[in-house]
Amino acid sequence: MTTLGYEEFLSNKSQFSSGNGFKPIEMPDFLFDFQKLLVDWSLRRGRSAIFADCGLGKTPISLVWAQNVYRKTGMPVLILTPLSVSHQFVREGEKFGIRVMKSNGRVINKPVTVTNYEQLHHFIPSDWGGVICDESSILKNYSGSTRSAVTKFLQNFKYRLLCTATAAPNDFMELGTSSEALGELRYVEMLAQFFTHDGGDTSKWRVKKHAAKHLFWQWVSTWARAVKKPSDLGCSNGNFILPPIRTMEHTIKALTTNPDFLFDMPAVGMDEQRKERRRTISERCEKAAILIKDTGKPAVAWCHLNNEGDLLEKLIPGSVQVSGRDSDEFKEEAFESFERGKTRVIISKPTIAGFGLNWQHCAHQTFFPSHSFEQWYQAIRRCWRFGQKNPVTIDVITSEGETRVLVNLNRKTNQANEMFSKLIALINNELKISKSFQLAQQQQKTPSWL
Repeated sequence: MTTLGYEEFLSNKSQFSSGNGFKPIEMPDFLFDFQKLLVDWSLRRGRSAIFADCGLGKTPISLVWAQNVYRKTGMPVLILTPLSVSHQFVREGEKFGIRVMKSNGRVINKPVTVTNYEQLHHFIPSDWGGVICDESSILKNYSGSTRSAVTKFLQNFKYRLLCTATAAPNDFMELGTSSEALGELRYVEMLAQFFTHDGGDTSKWRVKKHAAKHLFWQWVSTWARAVKKPSDLGCSNGNFILPPIRTMEHTIKALTTNPDFLFDMPAVGMDEQRKERRRTISERCEKAAILIKDTGKPAVAWCHLNNEGDLLEKLIPGSVQVSGRDSDEFKEEAFESFERGKTRVIISKPTIAGFGLNWQHCAHQTFFPSHSFEQWYQAIRRCWRFGQKNPVTIDVITSEGETRVLVNLNRKTNQANEMFSKLIALINNELKISKSFQLAQQQQKTPSWL
């Protein structure tokens, strides 16, 4: 039986891993200073998460990380992306002189291979030296079986990297998904160790008092870094400044009377809101079409229902709709055509096109609000991101009966902005505390009797 030393015993109990990575082998000049810091930290950590806002260069960060792992292990690195994002990795790789190959299961003898999450079942873990999950927050949107398959695929990798802009848009407990994928605490273990039920409602959790200030965030800071702008890491913001964004709210009046009331009233509950949304499809789509046709410039028309998408496509000349019924090949071709300016207007759902795509050439969107903050955030950030040179206009179109949906979405937006700012501040603060603690440990010696 092996006897643990006292220091090793404390380390195992604390859940604060020191990392099992390596010093970077190469650090190209095309990376900005804050990107170099993130690559250096993540490689030394081995298994890590980078929560960097849209446009901060998660793609070049991922590519350099993959190159280093390839040189360290001699084995290729697999990058998992949402559908239609893989071609962006190929294009960015060409830009930076890094060969990236697309594959649907075949092992290619090249440093970096990219594929979609939907193709993961074709791959064997032992063929790869490391794995990157791009837009990793999308994992919680998949079915339980798919999410479990990704977590299981990752479980034996020494080198893992998760990249996303919204790790926990309005619920810190979503960090448990990332923790489990990285091989840290499992979701249920995280809840048991750091959270408690809020009163009698077992679906609501809050951080325990003893962990609220230090332990939880110190633990998160060991495997994650969060950044909304370079200055969050002590670097110059330079040109990383977002352009102005203007959100215009348009409330349309339904042409037909609600059969359940004498006059239109705000819908209460999901059932009434769904009925209201279907009852006002024509009016909302016609308003969106007018707003888009008047500009003559590139635009994105977001929808949630198939009937909305079909009607928008009829009303907007030259538009292309990308829906769930389309093939993967068609989706990729349509998105690439829009990116290259061959298609002026793209119509799609946030669940299909809301992750990872870079549409800085477009500065106008129309949006039908829902209760999902993440769909709203990811949708507008396709265009409103670092690298956008023009002010961005978002036309939010709702009916008189859906006013409560919009109020709820605005509430979640304010809450998310506050919580993500707190996330950055707490992680970076705990990082400073952790460094001070490590320095103090180095200066002290364990008594010989221990």
